[in-house]
Amino acid sequence: MLTAASLSQAADPEPAKAIVKEKCRLCHGEEGEASSAIYPRLAGQNQTYLVKQLRDFRDGKRKSEIMNEMVSGLQDDEINALAGYFSSKPPLSHQIQDKMLASVGEYIFRKGNQYSGIPACQSCHGKNAEGSAELPRLAGQHKRYISDQLLAFGLRARTNDNAIMHTVASKLTELEREAVALYVSGIKPSGEDAAQ
Repeated sequence: MLTAASLSQAADPEPAKAIVKEKCRLCHGEEGEASSAIYPRLAGQNQTYLVKQLRDFRDGKRKSEIMNEMVSGLQDDEINALAGYFSSKPPLSHQIQDKMLASVGEYIFRKGNQYSGIPACQSCHGKNAEGSAELPRLAGQHKRYISDQLLAFGLRARTNDNAIMHTVASKLTELEREAVALYVSGIKPSGEDAAQ
C-alpha cells in the first residue's frame, strides 16, 4: 500500500530517471512506451499496481528471469519512485487494423460470454480499461503482451495474481483472447487525439 511519504518520494523523478537509464530503458523505453510488443507499456500504468508487480518480481512471487534480476537489489523507495515516474507518463494507444476482430473483443470486454461463463472484462478493469489502484490499465497496452499474459494466466504460468484471472483466462478461446487483446490495445486514454 502506498503511503503519503512514499508518494512524496515518488514525486521526485530524478532518482527514478537514473534507475530507468540503468535498468529499464532498453526494454520499456525511457518514457515507458516499451521497445517491443513483448514488453509491457508502463506509461500511465496505475502506480499502486506497478509497486506491487515490482515488489513481486523482486521478492520472487512473480517469475521472470530478466525482471527478477533487474529489480533484485531495488529498495522500496526506489520501487515507489519508479512506479511514480512511469505512472505519470501519458499513455498511448495503438491503431486497430482489423476492426471486425476488435469488435469481437469489445463484445467480450463489455459483456463477456454467457455461454462459456466468461465475465465482462470491464466489470474489473473498468469501462475504459483504465483498471484501478490494484488492477492494471489495459487500455493501449501492446496486443501481444496482453495475449501472452492471458495465455499465461490460463495455463497458470503466471505466478502471481492468478486466482481470478486463471478462472477467466482458462475459458477464453484463442480467437477470444486475441480479440480482447486487440480491442484493449486500441482504447484511447481520455484526451488522446490520435493512436500511436
